[in-house]
Amino acid sequence: MKKLLVFCLVVLVAATGVYAAGKAFPKRDITNVVVWAAGGGTDVCNRIVSAEMAKILGVNINVINKTGGVGGSVGMAYAFSQPADGYTLAGVSESCVTAGVQGGWDQRMEVWDFFIVGGSPDLISVTPDTPYKSLKDLVEAAKKAPGTIKAGASASGSIHHLNLLAFEKGAGIKLNYIPYPGSAPAQNAAMTGEVSLVITSLAEQQQLIRGGKLRPLAMLIPNDFEVADVGKIPSAFTDYPGLKQYLPISQAIGFAVPAKTPKEVKTVLEGAFKKAMASEAMQKWGKENYYLLSGKTGAEAQKEFNHLESLFAWTLWDLGAAKVDPATLKIPKPAK
Repeated sequence: MKKLLVFCLVVLVAATGVYAAGKAFPKRDITNVVVWAAGGGTDVCNRIVSAEMAKILGVNINVINKTGGVGGSVGMAYAFSQPADGYTLAGVSESCVTAGVQGGWDQRMEVWDFFIVGGSPDLISVTPDTPYKSLKDLVEAAKKAPGTIKAGASASGSIHHLNLLAFEKGAGIKLNYIPYPGSAPAQNAAMTGEVSLVITSLAEQQQLIRGGKLRPLAMLIPNDFEVADVGKIPSAFTDYPGLKQYLPISQAIGFAVPAKTPKEVKTVLEGAFKKAMASEAMQKWGKENYYLLSGKTGAEAQKEFNHLESLFAWTLWDLGAAKVDPATLKIPKPAK
């Protein structure tokens, strides 16, 4: 009887210790390492959700930017190199899944656990002083002078770069791709005349479109899109159905922690994330900025990133834009 009582006490103490360890997190500020440039979609999403989570967790979540490499590989590598204790988050997007086939990351994305905020659809825009009044104008000019029209998008392997490649293939044209470290620099390049067109998301472009600084030509999704104070933006698929072979591909912006992070720590983060996503501030921000909010975590989020990794990696390989064969990384081909 004594032995049984001692055993029960040991189990109780151990269980209480685990619970206390979980409740003890976080004891200090958390750092969110965003792998893309300040001002872009991934950066803004992470700053918004981090601010809401900080209120719930009772500590600051300091957002910093570490750009460079391919597919956000520099920022990812840095965040992954830190202790897997929940105090370092990696602010990521769907474009990070291409880091492996771009030669900047030698692991599958399954080494992370993801917290998905959501995403916004991509579109093609130009500045008002360009001669292109429609997508057909742009395509006809590109066919007459292949490789001369400068097109801005974020880094090689990003969703915006992938959309640019797919647009070229679907429309049968060749553009002069100019990479930038994020969406904001790419859009600034369009406004300063460094490039003639830019491909980023509607969430990132909306204020510039409303302000008359960018002229939207077409959405890179199958349907037209109605934007308040702007009107209907036509789908590029209407005139160029060949795009359906490669698109659409949805954004998945959010943050991640190494999969080996203690379960009790991930549980605390997940609880704060779910509450933040349901907050009035987050819901209002998503609606006003044309974001489709997700809130996926755990196995559901991992499934989505596995799908995106497969889709992005093999699409880039088929387009001739990947340096590493996805098969060597054991990335399965996307289901048809």
